[in-house]
Amino acid sequence: MISDDLLDILVCPKCKNEIEYDKENSKLICHNCRLKYDIKDDIPIMLIDEAESF
Repeated sequence: MISDDLLDILVCPKCKNEIEYDKENSKLICHNCRLKYDIKDDIPIMLIDEAESF
């Protein structure tokens, strides 16, 4: 689980807009870029090249 403090400062690395935390699927979602970033072992993987498009 990611802390609320960390979620408050995280932004999409591509567009710098807010991201949504999908707790159920362990993803961080940017609706602007339509990208999903994985969270592995409670660490957000915020690499654009590894993000999943939707």
